[in-house]
Order: sequence, then C-alpha cells, then structure tokens
Amino acid sequence: MTMPRVKMAPDLSFSRLVYGMWRLADDADTSVDHVTAKIEACLSQGITTFDQADIYGGYTAEDVLGAALRARPDLRARMEIVTKCDIVAPVGRYADAPVKYYDTSAAHIAKSVDLSLTAMGIEQIDLLLIHRPDPLMDHHETGAALDAVVASGKVRSVGVSNFRPWDWQLLQSATKTPLVTNQIEISLARIAPFTDGDLAFHQQNSHPVMAWSPLGGGGLMTGNGHLQDRMDAVAKAQGVDRAAVAVAFLLRHPAMILPVLGTNSLGRIATISDALKVELDRPTWFSLYEAALGSEVP
Repeated sequence: MTMPRVKMAPDLSFSRLVYGMWRLADDADTSVDHVTAKIEACLSQGITTFDQADIYGGYTAEDVLGAALRARPDLRARMEIVTKCDIVAPVGRYADAPVKYYDTSAAHIAKSVDLSLTAMGIEQIDLLLIHRPDPLMDHHETGAALDAVVASGKVRSVGVSNFRPWDWQLLQSATKTPLVTNQIEISLARIAPFTDGDLAFHQQNSHPVMAWSPLGGGGLMTGNGHLQDRMDAVAKAQGVDRAAVAVAFLLRHPAMILPVLGTNSLGRIATISDALKVELDRPTWFSLYEAALGSEVP
C-alpha cells in the first residue's frame, strides 16, 4: 500500500505517518548502524518524515541522528526533518539552569536553530515547532524570530506544538510566515481534542494536525479494559494489532491527523504502516470512541 502524503506548505509535504525520535537516545543501541536501520525501515514503507526536538534524550537525540546522517549523507534527501525548541530543562547543555522554563525569545530561537543544525549535521530544518506555549512569549518578538529563521534559509516552515487555538492565533497575528501545523497529544487515551474545539479549529482552517503519543504512552497497548477488548476485536477481524487500530482511529478523522509514532524496536517499526490497512466504518469508529468515553455518546 502506498503511503499517503499530506501537503503542509506549497513546497513541503509529509508522509501521513511520522516516525518520532523522542526515544532515540534512550535505546540500548545508539550505534550508527542501528539508527540507520531504523531510518531505512521507515523509508521502505514510505515513512519519510522524522520528528525530533532539541530536548529529546536530554538534548542528545539530535546528535544521535546526526551521527547516522553524517555516515549516510544520502539519506537526508529522502527525509523531512522536524524539530522543536523553547524548553530549557536543567540537563545536558542547560545543566546549569536553575529551573525548567520556556524561552521564546529571538536570541534563544536563533541559537536553538543553529545548535540543531549542527547536532544533526544538516543545512536546513524542514519544520521548526515552538514546543510549548510560553506564558512570557512576546508574540511580536517570537513571530519576527520565526520569520527570520525562514528568511535565512535555515528553516523551511514553522509551526507549533501543544498550542491551544488562541495561542496559535496570537502567534500567527505577529508572524508573516504561515504556521503549518500544531502537534498535540491526541489518542484513544486522550480524546478531549475531539470535543474541546482544538481539532475543529484546525479542521476549519485546513491545518494538518500532528498527533504525539497516539498510542497513549503505551497504555493502550498494555491495558486490559473494555477499550482494549474493542480494539482487539477490530484488530482480529482485520488481521492487525492494537497499535494499528489505535492509529487508524486517528487517520479516520477528517481533520487530517498525522500520527507520530516512536519505537526503538525494528520489528515494531516494520509494522507501523499496518494502520493503513485498517478500514473503520462509522459504527466501528464510534464503538471505539464510546469505549474511550466510557459511555455511549449523548
């Protein structure tokens, strides 16, 4: 089955399924060969979009990816690389920080972009996301900073992560560059965005949404409740596993959700695209939604 693609910007498209690298540096094996094998396992399925953040692995995951790309520079042309900035946590390069905080200042954004480019050994970031809403964000300063990194050629497109609609609108009001996506937590374990207005806002404005933790942090896979029973019934009928059903649930929604899936298992990576095989009619989708709600819909 051919991997569908989603147009994010006039000159940028993503694979419908995205490989998340938040656990990349946590693997027991972070060798170039093993990381390269993960990338190739994704590419063989048409998964060309890879999701990073400067903070992943205590500010080391981008370096792990960079080592692989330096060894195999041919891979870069076949990938879209997403990364994020604005979280300063007292680990790694920010070990001296007195407290965890957010920084959306122009200086921090410019510095973060340069550090990410150097760590990954690349010349351009395909998509830069502001990782978390910053209560101290000066939207004029942050907007200008995003415009500047795009104008410099260091970043291709920009977006946000974990923003509510009003946070999005505030930043976009001061940014000449269109924000192309919002990466939010959404899954059968966290269904609030289906009804709290977040998905409706982005759907209305034709913003593709990236979904982090689409497997509920693994809880959907390890639990044994009514929801898992429903998932197992669908999985058995369609010859896939729970993960494929959980992802297919998101793919079925018209808001054009791009699930971001992270696993260090080559075996699990090889089955990510199984979600595309799952067909959920409306009653089946609602049976899963009902189980996630814990009651029938009103």
